[in-house]
Amino acid sequence: MKNYDLVRHVKGESKFVDDILTPEGCLHAYVLYSQIAHGNIKSVNINTALQMEGVEGIFIAKDIPGENQIGGIIQDEELLASCKVDFIGQPIAIVVAKTVALAKEASKKIIVDIEELTPVIDPRVAFEKGELIMPPRVFSLGDVEANWDKCALIVEGTVESGGQEHLYLETQGAFACPVEGGGVKIVSSTQSPTTVQKTAAKVLGLKMHLIEVDVLRLGGGFGGKEDQASQWAAMAAMAALKLNKPVKLILPRQDDLRMTGKRHPYSSDYKIGLNKEGKIINYEVTFYQNAGASADLSPAILDRTLFHCTNSYFVPNVKATACSCKTNLPPNTAFRGFGGPQGMFVIEAAIYKAAEKLGIDPCLIQEKNLLAEGDEFSYGQKAEQCMAKASWESAISKFNFPHLKKEIDEFNVASKIVKKGIALMPICFGISFTTTFLNQASALVHVYSDGSVGVSTGAIEMGQGVNMKIRQVVASVFSIKIDRIKNETTNTTRNANTSATAASSGADLNGKAAQLACNNILNRLKDAAAKYLSLANSDQIEIKDEVIYYENKPTRLLWNELISSAYMQRVSLSSHAYYAPPGIYFDKDKAKGKPFAYHVYGTAIIQVAVDCLKGVYEIESVKIVHDFGKSINKAIDRSQTEGAVMQGIGWMTMEELKYNENGRLLTDALSTYKVPDIYFAPKEFEVEFLDNPNDSLAVFNSKAIGEPPFMYGIGAYFAIMNAMKSYKPEKHFEIISPMTPERLLLSLYN
Repeated sequence: MKNYDLVRHVKGESKFVDDILTPEGCLHAYVLYSQIAHGNIKSVNINTALQMEGVEGIFIAKDIPGENQIGGIIQDEELLASCKVDFIGQPIAIVVAKTVALAKEASKKIIVDIEELTPVIDPRVAFEKGELIMPPRVFSLGDVEANWDKCALIVEGTVESGGQEHLYLETQGAFACPVEGGGVKIVSSTQSPTTVQKTAAKVLGLKMHLIEVDVLRLGGGFGGKEDQASQWAAMAAMAALKLNKPVKLILPRQDDLRMTGKRHPYSSDYKIGLNKEGKIINYEVTFYQNAGASADLSPAILDRTLFHCTNSYFVPNVKATACSCKTNLPPNTAFRGFGGPQGMFVIEAAIYKAAEKLGIDPCLIQEKNLLAEGDEFSYGQKAEQCMAKASWESAISKFNFPHLKKEIDEFNVASKIVKKGIALMPICFGISFTTTFLNQASALVHVYSDGSVGVSTGAIEMGQGVNMKIRQVVASVFSIKIDRIKNETTNTTRNANTSATAASSGADLNGKAAQLACNNILNRLKDAAAKYLSLANSDQIEIKDEVIYYENKPTRLLWNELISSAYMQRVSLSSHAYYAPPGIYFDKDKAKGKPFAYHVYGTAIIQVAVDCLKGVYEIESVKIVHDFGKSINKAIDRSQTEGAVMQGIGWMTMEELKYNENGRLLTDALSTYKVPDIYFAPKEFEVEFLDNPNDSLAVFNSKAIGEPPFMYGIGAYFAIMNAMKSYKPEKHFEIISPMTPERLLLSLYN
């Protein structure tokens, strides 16, 4: 089935926050932010700016009617800086004027006197100073200390992984309009309408029922709009209520780059021990997470790093320690994979270095240690319906890995400057919010008297195709044409207390809720059909392609007639349903439980060619066998896989964030921050659907697709490393990402 959203995008018909037809008199806001990474605010003078013609209002911390606090997990982040600033880009004042240009010009007239202090940028320095977001977290399994003497090989090292900019096409923004009764309606570009609602209510000093949040769709999110959309919505709402006029706030691209958090950079130490057969006996790792200036979602992201610290391998003895370090950078936040990629990169690096010491290919160690049914993870859950080995073996067979490896070896013997590399990347990724209570969703379905259907859920469409999947669920349950169904906007009045569309759970949770709501209506429709057809019971009634069947035989009753009849019989054609996946839990104090409804598995083979004289490289091919479960929409799932892989490769290769010693982002424009484009895409890209006979807890036995394929991108890093190793076999390379062409050359020749 076609994804109707894509057609609207191509035609330019899709509406985003900045496309809303605003009421007459709508004002525009601009945010003045700190140019200093760390310091004490001595004074803020807005008088000159406030007197400019066309300026309607300027608001600073003292003007906030409720709490000056937007922290979620930890209450440690102000909406507007009051006494101190902790990063360049921290909001200080909101300037509201008749035009954006005027608001920005007025912001230049505001005088902010700040006593500058020395910033901390490095997470290890922050750790040494005791600057932590929270106490360190530890996951463990077995007894690491008791088993080092059983290891034939022990390897230790350090891994550095860089951050990553979300670079969503639509920047952060919101539109707010006062409504009667002292409330406000907010149209926000957010992955979490309820978080916006809660945050705005807190800042405005209002109850949540006075805040309505509506989301049309997002022009990309990738986690960057999970919590960090809330502050801009709260600012617009506060200005709207203060001035009693509609206010729009859309961040300019460069301000968005400077002011918002990124994927967390990590600095990590590992120690890995193997026996003579190449089985991993021990794994000890410490992660130093660069959280930025406040917690944001860092504690939950840190947990996800621990959950995935052994990737797709069984390690009997594990000790993983994670430290969230407070630095003077913008608060880093959710990004596709949510800390999982950072953890998985480290164990892949440890395996790579162990293989280097043994003089063997890393894939031999990878294969020997793949998870099997019943193996225990460090957090207590056991691998069930494990497809780790099945996906590995399928990839090796389908793509003839031995032949590919032989071709590369032969090429490298013949070629002096250009070297090729190949790497396998298995993945195992848990699906669910690891904060258990977030695993809930609701749906509201209306069947109208003409047979058309409206469905409203908590899911946010941000390009990943969740709206299409939910429409397919509704169409399948009712067995009707998909063009009868409309996705409503996501709205806190229709569906309250929603969880963010994140953790790859959008279709899983909201699709299930929609299925339950449709089944409620379907059961009523069967009773109505039995009455209309004068049948004794409804047990043998089915709907197939808009025809009502009885005992597998078509009747004269069609969908439209059934709906009309049910309406005349005063049968409810609406249902609100709720879904929470059963059996998941996690005890944070014990660091044990069953946090995931299921795991997603897969294996990628990535091949690269590196010009070792110029430092440039090409991703020649990406070949994947992925566990999609029973896919609802193969076109959407395939495209999500391809997009996630490219984003993962970008993180590992070219997307480099650079800050100077004063905490200023140097890569704050598309001329300095590079992302993969069509010319960087692999020459070959094959995605195979793994045959998986198992059922899952997701809707129609599908599996989540948003995040897991991102991790395949890690394979590109090690494919490049293998090519470099072929060029200089005697050299031991540091594991630092991203592997930009500059870093590649420095690694080869320094």
